[in-house]
Amino acid sequence: MPVIESTYKPPFWAKTSFVSTVFSGLARKVEGIEQTRERITLPDTDFIDLDWSYAEQKSNKAIILLHGLEGSAQRPYIKGTAKLFNDNGIDAVGVNFRGCSGEPNLLFRSYHSGATEDLDAVIKHVLSKGIYDEIYIKGISLGANMVLKYVGEGNDLPSELKAVIAISTPCDLKGSCDELLSLKNKHYAIRFLEHLKDKLKPKLVQFPNSISVTDLKSIKTLIDFDHVYTSKAHGFKDAFDYYEKASCLQFLPNVKVPSLIINALNDSFLSAECYPVKEAKQNSNLFLEMPKYGGHVGFIGKNNVYYNEKRALDFVNGLL
Repeated sequence: MPVIESTYKPPFWAKTSFVSTVFSGLARKVEGIEQTRERITLPDTDFIDLDWSYAEQKSNKAIILLHGLEGSAQRPYIKGTAKLFNDNGIDAVGVNFRGCSGEPNLLFRSYHSGATEDLDAVIKHVLSKGIYDEIYIKGISLGANMVLKYVGEGNDLPSELKAVIAISTPCDLKGSCDELLSLKNKHYAIRFLEHLKDKLKPKLVQFPNSISVTDLKSIKTLIDFDHVYTSKAHGFKDAFDYYEKASCLQFLPNVKVPSLIINALNDSFLSAECYPVKEAKQNSNLFLEMPKYGGHVGFIGKNNVYYNEKRALDFVNGLL
């Protein structure tokens, strides 16, 4: 589809990428939503925790929400979408990726940008309830890459899956990592790395034959983390093999489910390759919107409803 012209206009104080990104990540609060946790066992015996919230009336529609790097289903960008969809008659399930629900997961592996096998397990679980005739998936950042990979890599997709929304999508993981490691994003990179390394420390005790203190001390950058842990724990040769195989960009030509991508042009986490104009123009199922503002998941809107959340609701309702 042709690229969609965006109508997003941020508040005057939130036009810079830094302000919109940091405010949305650290200052935003979402109240008035009640979540109920459900634990499911994955095919490899590990677990994932799901945080459900429900529409006031019984619904036959549900949206699955996927968080970003070192996020959780408690983040405001998940709860904000869940609340808006609940208020509009749609149940929501926030997925906490392995190890992201406040409790270490059981296996040496955890989660990564291309772990579509875990998403598939969640979808099958949601549909197994026999309640939902329509499901949608919305991914944020890492979760956005995951869902676009899922719908483009040739999986046998359920007929109930009607639409996908991907926000602030690092379509090219190597390019996005390079941007994160640039000087302008140093503060973000340091914060991500601290969280990742803290998450890795319990595995030193759980799996002493798989990772050592020396390995942990050798991790100085995000690429180091992916060399030392992500790639080794998930069957990749190294970080670059992981980036190449897990990036959703290569799968976009094969997307067969209506999919909306919203990537702000001032998102400092995204490289030029993360704006798939050619792919969108050549695939009738891809809708690409590139607002001038918004930073990384920072599409601040009125009454604490973010622009990307309203656009997601419009999209699943067939409105562009």
